[in-house]
Amino acid sequence: MTRPIFQLSEEAKNEIARFRREIALLDKGERDMDDFKRFRLNNGIYGIRGTADEHMIRIKLPFGEMTADQLEVIVEVAEKYTPSKLSHVTTRQAIQLHNLKRPQVPELLQTIHDAGLTSREACGNTVRNITCDELAGVHPDEIFDVQPYAELLFRYFLRNPICQNLPRKFKIAFESTATSDRARIGIHDLGFRATVREVNGKKEFGFITTVGGGLGSMPFAAHLLEEFTPFDQFLATTEALIRIFDRHGNRRDKNRARIKFVVAEWGIEEFRKRFIEERKAVIGTSSGRHERFQIEWKSETAPVVKTDAFKNAVPGPDFNAWKKTNVIPQKQKGYSAVYIRCLYGDVNPAQGREIAAIAREVCGGRMRTTITQNLLLRWVPDAALALVHNRLQKISMGLDNALTVADITRCPGADTCNLAITHSKGLAINLTEDVFSNGFSHDPELSHITIKISGCINSCGQHHIADIGFFGASRNIDGKQMPHYQMMLGGRTGLKHEDIKFGTGVAFIPARRIGEAVKSLLTRYKTTKQAGELFPKWIDRVGLASLKEAMQPFTDPEPLRKDAAKMFEDLGDSVGTQFKVAVGKGECAA
Repeated sequence: MTRPIFQLSEEAKNEIARFRREIALLDKGERDMDDFKRFRLNNGIYGIRGTADEHMIRIKLPFGEMTADQLEVIVEVAEKYTPSKLSHVTTRQAIQLHNLKRPQVPELLQTIHDAGLTSREACGNTVRNITCDELAGVHPDEIFDVQPYAELLFRYFLRNPICQNLPRKFKIAFESTATSDRARIGIHDLGFRATVREVNGKKEFGFITTVGGGLGSMPFAAHLLEEFTPFDQFLATTEALIRIFDRHGNRRDKNRARIKFVVAEWGIEEFRKRFIEERKAVIGTSSGRHERFQIEWKSETAPVVKTDAFKNAVPGPDFNAWKKTNVIPQKQKGYSAVYIRCLYGDVNPAQGREIAAIAREVCGGRMRTTITQNLLLRWVPDAALALVHNRLQKISMGLDNALTVADITRCPGADTCNLAITHSKGLAINLTEDVFSNGFSHDPELSHITIKISGCINSCGQHHIADIGFFGASRNIDGKQMPHYQMMLGGRTGLKHEDIKFGTGVAFIPARRIGEAVKSLLTRYKTTKQAGELFPKWIDRVGLASLKEAMQPFTDPEPLRKDAAKMFEDLGDSVGTQFKVAVGKGECAA
């Protein structure tokens, strides 16, 4: 059953008190801004584009776990402290709130701490939020439930001295099946995939372990570290890798500081040898702290539901379409997991409160965030599905097409990020309204395609692993800057190192021509694909050279001149604002 997130309460209280002191010293001019930045980043507080006294807070949700009560707290603080009043779900299963005034930060931290939440180490050169297959524990194909292991690592490394000042961030992910890739472990510093082997006629459960994946401006596919990591070496494996990274990561060049560069420099065979020696040292010198962090997870049981009134709900006209794309039958008979599409990754306070109420009523308040920037209700009785859909429809959250071509992933972009070139949300809105409201969204031949958008090359929107990816760019036209996106095709992850393929750039396209380019590309796929040929195989067959040629006409800004005033405005920016690249200093590294 779901348990509250582990917190070191006294330490958290001390951090909040220190935050108040640091702000006071900063206001008096007695604290260096760079020193304050390092402190606030380790506490999950980012700077905001264009302002020195506003921040973004990233709330960690280890393996995406969140209760109805916690969701209510999150949307309440978003409503109280942020101008947009929106809670934004991230591709690491965290939730971000934007444009908080600096004096409000300690009060907000106290509020979320009281709800069993933390932002500690959601940013900075630390072990970041640990992500997980959101269907772990309930998917019919899972080998075993990996959630307790994700929780163990979260608890063990939270505030752990060995990972407070790493060369760069360190990301970990878990996958529960041998056939799916919901967690995308191949793009993580460290990945664990559930596996089983037979020894002397007995089954042994453990992990396939991978290392050295990552996106950013230089993406790397993770390498196989071990075919089988047994449970009793799982924690030591993680600590050994973090120790290696801490010692050998590049501290001089933050652009080459991730563990993927250590693996690339040494080669995977040499890296594996050094890792095995380091793990022996970890095991041989481990203290009682290791013994204190043991798996205490019990299999989830059905929640107690106090009413069966939902059995009388009548399905609405769009129910069947929604059920087809958004509902996954659980391995527990009579229950389903329900994806709630968060358009553009955002949830407003009214929506959050109603989702919490629905979850509390039908599934014991159990939910997860997902790396596709959605919410997932778990343990929903099949008899309650019609009620859930009806209630979601009333708050504009009953959208179907979860995990399809219409379910676009996007980073925050230039709305708030210092490094972003373009407003990625604006492009997501444009595609949703211009392309996927005109027949493409419900075309079964297109549903498997993924679209992901980043405001810059750094891939926070994961454009490198999308079938169709975009990252923000700029070109000078008529002596002025015009917003563009690089279209990338053919990105994907997979179960093995050789299955991972990063998208290739095929065209720089003006932002305001992306919609017609996507329509043309999808139409070309539909009309030229072979029977049963999925989009990735089609790209491989027709070739990137052919697709570059097909997209070339959309690189020409000339058709935009009929609306010359808008051709130099970025999608999503204020009306009448001429586009200008305004990249600041990034804070992803402390």
